[in-house]
Parts: sequence; structure tokens; C-alpha cells
Amino acid sequence: MDLSTTYMGLELKNPLVAGASPLSRQVDTVRTLEDAGVAAVVMYSLFEEQIEHEVAAHAHFEELGTESFAEATSYLPSVDLFPRGPHEYLDHIAAIKKAVDVPVIASLNGTSTGGWTEYAKMMQEAGADALELNVYLIATDPNLSAQKIETRYFSILDAVKRTVRIPVAMKLSPFFSSLPNFARQLDEHGADGLVLFNRFYQPEINLETLELESDIVFSGPHKMRLPLRWIAILDPIVKASLAASSGVYTHEDVLKLMMAGADVTMLVAALLRDGPQVIGEILRKMAEWMEDHEYDSIRQMQGSMNHKSVKDPAAFVRGNYMKALQEYK
Repeated sequence: MDLSTTYMGLELKNPLVAGASPLSRQVDTVRTLEDAGVAAVVMYSLFEEQIEHEVAAHAHFEELGTESFAEATSYLPSVDLFPRGPHEYLDHIAAIKKAVDVPVIASLNGTSTGGWTEYAKMMQEAGADALELNVYLIATDPNLSAQKIETRYFSILDAVKRTVRIPVAMKLSPFFSSLPNFARQLDEHGADGLVLFNRFYQPEINLETLELESDIVFSGPHKMRLPLRWIAILDPIVKASLAASSGVYTHEDVLKLMMAGADVTMLVAALLRDGPQVIGEILRKMAEWMEDHEYDSIRQMQGSMNHKSVKDPAAFVRGNYMKALQEYK
């Protein structure tokens, strides 16, 4: 059974990609994911704040004591002794690339067009096969318009695309006024892929301590419905590859997303909860279902259930919404 697919020009043996998570922090774990059958790995994110912190620390120690006397620099600590999180990240990319054969996708997380985008080129030089930009921006300022937010995405994408030759994906949230228009503009700015969707973590309130608590809650299987809907809408109107992220747990989830038009599906919660062995189970059941339903390949089903055959998608969506409410008992 041919399970191969193409994501941002990368030829993958199947559509299962390990999304950005702590699982990529250890080389051995990434090897285990490859052995289990994963087709590509997205690394955990390097944050803009980490890079800014390193730059500030270097500036501080380079200037410390320089006005004391001419030989002041001789007692400055060696650069090699400074915390080098960003550079360790680059070394980690190189180590993973050396250890596995599947594509490795680096991840940058930030909100500005500052110097952090320069690290995109360093990631490319370290061996990354592609880059995922996670613009984790929550609009809390009432003076920040929707247009300004979208413009910031375009500026970040443009800055990175000028720097690298490898494919670049944008990881999006679902909270845009007109996602199809925004996606098409990202397409025009050169996005090679769109990852749907990012999850904004919401804090909890502890009623005993009256403090905010931050914890990570895995996405439930029903969360897959959101990327399923939007991929079906976007697939006919954008050239960029589409990756589904959120709520992907079973072979049925993967098959449905392929039919909607996804090029890959990203697994995170399923891997953290059930371990790498879930990859083989999903692939086996996908092949069995495809054989039973007379599909020869993933490419044969991709996009077969999207909106390309719907004359008025908005009316179609609203019609199904009304039908669902009226039929509920």
C-alpha cells in the first residue's frame, strides 16, 4: 500500500509527522520515533526570548569593566562559558540529522521581525530540512488591529524567506476574521506550508491560593474537527502544503484529514500519551482500511472530500449548521 505523501516539497514515506514537543529533546527518542515509522520530526521550539536573553548577556559581559583599565578584557569570562541555549539548539539539529534519515524540521517561536530571524539561516546551515514559524501572538492590546497582526505575520515570513532556501511553514491559530483571505495572502508571500492549528494555552485559577496556574492539557480527539473543516476549505484555494495539528489520535483521524486535503498530520498528544508504538498501529490500520475500501494510495484520496466541488462553501457550511441543530434530539 502506497502511504507516501509530499509536504513542502519533501517526499515522505507516510503522512505521520511528530509535531513539535519534548520528544525531540533527546537524540535517542527521535531515533525511536523513526524506528516506529514516523515520516518526519518537528523539533521543539527555539524561542525569541532565549535569543534575546543570550544577546543581552553577551553585551553585559563584554562591557563589564571595560572602563577600568586597558587590560580589563583579560579577566572577562570566556564566551564558551556563557549559557548558549540557542547555539546548543543548533548543535542539536546537527546531532539529530546525523542520527536519523527522516527530514528534520526546525521550529522558531516569536512575535517580532528582530534578529531572531537570523537564526533561521543558522538552522538551515545546521542541517534542518525545513523550518516551522510559530508566531505565538495573543492580541490583548485594544489598539492592535487585526490588520496589524496579519501584517506582522507577513513581515516575519518575508524576513525569514529572504534568509533561507529551505521550505518555510507558518503555524497559525484559528482566530482570524477571514482565515481564507489570510491564508491566501500568506501563500502569496511565499509560505511553503500552513500548520493548522496552534493552541493557545489558557491559565487556570486556583480557588484556594487565588493564583493563576499554568498546566498543559492534551487536545481531545474532538479537536480534530477544527483543522478538518478548515483544511477542506483551504485546500482548493492555496498552493501551500497543509498540515493538520490538534486531536490526531487514530488511523481514522488521519484518513479523514487526508480526504479533506491535508498533506500530513502531526502527532503530539498521541505520542506523549501512548508512546511511539502508536505510529505503527495507525499505519497498519490505515493500510487495512485502504485495502478494504479499494484505495491504492494516499494520494488517491487526498482532497476528495474538500470544498472544491461546492459552488458556495459559505452557504454549504451554514446549511449543514442549521441541519445539525434541527436534527439533534
